[in-house]
Amino acid sequence: MSAGGSGEAAGGMSHNTIIGLGLLGALIGIYAAHFLGSYASFLGGIGAIASILWGAESVRRVSSYGLGTGVPSIGMIALGMGVVAATFGLAVGGVAGPVIAVIFAALIGLLVGLLANTVLKMGIPIMVQSMAEISIAGTLTIIGLSVAMVGSFTFADVLTGVIATGYIAVIFIAGGLAILHPFNGNLGPDEKQDRTLTTAVEKGAITMIIAGIVAAVNAGASGALTIIIGVAIWYIAFSRFYKLVKRDSFSVVGTGLLPNEEELA
Repeated sequence: MSAGGSGEAAGGMSHNTIIGLGLLGALIGIYAAHFLGSYASFLGGIGAIASILWGAESVRRVSSYGLGTGVPSIGMIALGMGVVAATFGLAVGGVAGPVIAVIFAALIGLLVGLLANTVLKMGIPIMVQSMAEISIAGTLTIIGLSVAMVGSFTFADVLTGVIATGYIAVIFIAGGLAILHPFNGNLGPDEKQDRTLTTAVEKGAITMIIAGIVAAVNAGASGALTIIIGVAIWYIAFSRFYKLVKRDSFSVVGTGLLPNEEELA
């Protein structure tokens, strides 16, 4: 599956471009949402979509070496590392919290990648780099969705509005699925970078909608705006995904409803 290891070879986006979009897009969205006020909290969700896109591409690259059932696991470990890094960075960093979280996430990811290759003997050439990238993407996803929920990355706000309320579990599950599912849902001999990353945007939009629902409960109108923008992004991404499925499929047919037991008998 050469496309999985180097999707840019077939004319897609280069991995470095996606790193830039994911890292800068997430940080810009997070900081803009934090400083522009509650009605700009949707920008945190857009930042999370950027980091999810990066995470999904990194999962795609490392999983093309044949991880198999490790694809779901790597998405969950991304958010596991992310929770630790995000909590630490926001707790000690103040206004520089997201940046400190990114640095700490990179260190955790590098360590996990080294352990995977040296202790577990996985022997994947890009494992160390990929684990660092996935860790950072998971961290930015957590911070972005937290900001979309509470309108700030101040540790006190995130602690009371996201962690203490249990919404961090929602972020963990939804964010992890958004990072792991795009490749898992598109893998096979016809896996294409554009279709996989379109799925990442679509799943990221769903996480944004979920964050908006939480924000609507807490803040009302600003949360409604996040939901509306999330639904719009989801519709655009899903429509494009459907077109790409038809492009890459041998045929698309309607099967009708599944037969019931009486008809099978």
